Amino acid sequence: QVQLVESGGGLVQAGGSLRLSCAARGRTFTSDTMGWFRQGPGKKREFVAGILPVGHSIYNSEFVKGRFTISRDNARSTVALQMGDLKSEDTAVYYCAAHRTTGTNMIETSENSYDDWGQGTQVTVSS
Repeated sequence: QVQLVESGGGLVQAGGSLRLSCAARGRTFTSDTMGWFRQGPGKKREFVAGILPVGHSIYNSEFVKGRFTISRDNARSTVALQMGDLKSEDTAVYYCAAHRTTGTNMIETSENSYDDWGQGTQVTVSS
């Protein structure tokens, strides 16, 4: 079973930037679809962004709106989420997740599709 470890969260002012990182340990994840989810206070966990092994990515169109970029480094077994122009509504615990797939070109947005999860990293945006 893969272990996913997130880092990079913290407190930032509105309009600022943060880069979240996720390191996968325990097995190779080069064939997995990787995703970032978040759960704000009193809210359900929601999809933020996902990326295929070959690098194609999608984003939650409701709130990302060009502010975030997901990337991965298969050689280092890491996936990152660069976040900019942060808003108070981005305050949440951000989770990295892995969906074990082979040969798919579809990125799942449902958390139920993901097999492995990190412990989460808190992002707090002050207004």
